[in-house]
Amino acid sequence: MTSPPVGQFREDGTKQIASDDGYRRGLGSRQIQMIAIGGAVGTGLFYGASRGINAIGPSLIACYAIAGVIIYFVMRALGELLTYSPTSGSFANHAREFLGPFAGFATGWSYWLLWVTACMSEVTAAGAYINFWWPAVPAWATAAAALALLFCANLISVKVFGELEFWFSTIKVVAIVAMIVIGIGVLTFGFSAAGDTASITHLWADGGFAPHGAWQAMLAMQGIIFAYIGIELVGITAGEAENPKQTLRKAINTLPVRIGIFYVGSLIVLLSVFSWTAYHPGVSPFVQVFAQVGVPAAAGIMNFVVLSAALSACNSGIYSSGRMLRGLAVNGEAPRSMRSLSPRQLPLPALLLSTLVMGIGVLINVFSPDKAFVYITSVTTCAGLWTWIMILLAHLRYRARVRSGILPVNDFRMPGAPVTNWIALLFLGAVAILMALNEETRIGIYVWIIWLTALTIGFAISNRNSRTLAKRTERI
Repeated sequence: MTSPPVGQFREDGTKQIASDDGYRRGLGSRQIQMIAIGGAVGTGLFYGASRGINAIGPSLIACYAIAGVIIYFVMRALGELLTYSPTSGSFANHAREFLGPFAGFATGWSYWLLWVTACMSEVTAAGAYINFWWPAVPAWATAAAALALLFCANLISVKVFGELEFWFSTIKVVAIVAMIVIGIGVLTFGFSAAGDTASITHLWADGGFAPHGAWQAMLAMQGIIFAYIGIELVGITAGEAENPKQTLRKAINTLPVRIGIFYVGSLIVLLSVFSWTAYHPGVSPFVQVFAQVGVPAAAGIMNFVVLSAALSACNSGIYSSGRMLRGLAVNGEAPRSMRSLSPRQLPLPALLLSTLVMGIGVLINVFSPDKAFVYITSVTTCAGLWTWIMILLAHLRYRARVRSGILPVNDFRMPGAPVTNWIALLFLGAVAILMALNEETRIGIYVWIIWLTALTIGFAISNRNSRTLAKRTERI
């Protein structure tokens, strides 16, 4: 099937979207692969895992594994959609095409909100990590400096963004692999003081696999979902990848291995080296393990690693929120001024506005530093749930059109669809219900209801303005 020019409509009534949006394809396969890894590993694991371990014990391993299977279904659905149409607007464009204008509008703005709020939590974490070395400097000041530096880096070129992510991700991967290797060494050969008590029996001996019960384990799912948010970032790179169909396919296919090693594997080692009762919220479990096995300057080394993870996520957030905002503007769903590209083919106005809004996270650190992380991650998780649900629903509609012969068959198909779509949708819906039942995360649901209401009003105003402009154009 040949596609009509951009801006015109296909035979089935769907709008043709630009495949590159004017961007330069400067991201190579090496960078895309590490961006995919970086999106799967962040502060949710390095920083937030201690909170999950304390709350539900070894059952955290099973929760990460189950959620990982669901995320794989989401990513395979996205992969099939990207193979069909690899655009920088990614799932917002897919939602617009297959679910209607409001779905595209809401998904684009919600994903922008996802990364804006995610960056708020990441600069919160970055400020705390930098204070490890300079405790006299206020956390909000170091957070603001980190945000400003990453914004400047994103203004140079997309290759600079890609290189930063490559090295940030490399640091994270090396740290996890080193921890797993050292942990296996402690368990096998018993070296260091930790070897006296290290045992795989810690996974079930200290109160059982789920010491606080299955219900408590389910309530912790919000934090686990937050840890996986950002894994869909590879979809946003489609408009600037050198060979999007091949590189994105490879990145998605290796997802089970990344989840198996980085999440499930690392947690099995962490919870075998020490009992789950030895880990404390607010202290990275990786720092505790490296320090206890006698690695020189362990705390400083791991603090550098988790700082890299926070900066990586913030770097990705600036990149993706700018692209999504510019994509909305190209479709007439954001201010026209956000359409502009710099001479380096970067969405400068969109990057600037997104980063300024992220600065609110710095203010939250000033007024409510203790609760900032929980509040912000709750809102981020809601935005992530919405995005993944839209991907799954858009994929269902896409498959329906393939079956009816309107669209050609794709060779990179989601396994088990549509059954796997519905399994994933039920799971994500259950997580939203659990968030509403949890007093700490309930605020995210409240904010999300307000956000959707605002989007509905904004969409109505946008449509009215578009109709008015169209009538004026007809008169002219």
